[in-house]
Amino acid sequence: MSQPATAKQAGLPQLILLLIGSCMPVLGAVLLSPVLPQISRHFAATPGVDVLVPVILTVPALFVALGAPFAGAIADRFDRKRLLIVTMVCYAICGTAPLYLDSIQAILASRALVGVCEAAIMTCCTTLIADYWSGPRRIRYLGLQTLVTTVAATAFFALGGLLGASGWRTPFWLYAVAALAAIPMAALLWQPAPAGHDGERSPWPWRALAVPCLVTVGGGAVFYTLIVQLSYVLDGAGVSDTATIGGVTALMSLATAVGAGLFAKVSVLGARKLLVAEFVVSGLGLLLIFAAPSVVLIVAGAVLTGFGTGALLPTLLTWAVNRLPFAQRGRGTGLWTGALFLGEFLSPLLVGALTAVTGGLGAALAIVGVASLVLALLVATALRVSAEPLTPARPS
Repeated sequence: MSQPATAKQAGLPQLILLLIGSCMPVLGAVLLSPVLPQISRHFAATPGVDVLVPVILTVPALFVALGAPFAGAIADRFDRKRLLIVTMVCYAICGTAPLYLDSIQAILASRALVGVCEAAIMTCCTTLIADYWSGPRRIRYLGLQTLVTTVAATAFFALGGLLGASGWRTPFWLYAVAALAAIPMAALLWQPAPAGHDGERSPWPWRALAVPCLVTVGGGAVFYTLIVQLSYVLDGAGVSDTATIGGVTALMSLATAVGAGLFAKVSVLGARKLLVAEFVVSGLGLLLIFAAPSVVLIVAGAVLTGFGTGALLPTLLTWAVNRLPFAQRGRGTGLWTGALFLGEFLSPLLVGALTAVTGGLGAALAIVGVASLVLALLVATALRVSAEPLTPARPS
């Protein structure tokens, strides 16, 4: 089914707003990381605080994974724009709730609701990008989405540290920006086609997305591994200066942005070739970190992995979205988003379990690196996507 024609043509204002919305899940993921020790001290008398406080950072990802498919179904059945506006406002309300909550359990509940809102926001923004543009522009803008969110992650991490200097509650004020962004979104975005009954009649795209979503779970786990573990790797190598750790993390984020930025230029190679190359590069970077005798080689491995995963995410997303007709695009994007965040949520649990079994973080990273190479091998031998273009053959 092709997308119904619309007299409106999306341009730069719509792209900027959708990229801003896409940064909201990133805001929820990294903003609070610098103030977690302060939160631990504030709730030191709470039983189980050492377990509960880290969950404040990770629980939104779990609820994105659980909620994104349902958000996609709502977007297809009713209205992508309205769902986006409502959840942006709710995101601001739930995100700023810890400013006045005095119970860590209540804060955890608010963070779970933040994850539900993020699921809808990310699904709607990605779906609208695919709705508004097609062909090379869609590919370019989906790559740009990864690039912008990667750069935003670095900026939000630094901003969280600066705001946290005046108290652990202060960074939560930044969530209010979502309510401000909802105002121009309401004025400048539109539902690209009548929701009607097409979405209701159209089945879930399980068959088309089963393989892309399974691969994406693995890709999400590989992508998130060094985001969580790099500081521990550097600390184990004798680098304890936070400025140096922050600089290396920023360098890896820059490599991720470069990989995402190059995606549009290399997309002509097709999904299979790109996925194989990206998983191989990411895996080799992790293996280099394991084998590295020096901090310099650890940095080189981090940059290599960052570059590979930066190109990997838009490849996976474009591969999935371009397989979908308009009436299934919200649900399909929701399934893909859920798969990505499931992989990200499982990543630290997987690495923690491997570290406990092997007795060292380096060995755990090496196993993840080998798993990435195995994924490359599976894509190369088992998936029939070698001739599948990332640009759809007909308008959608």
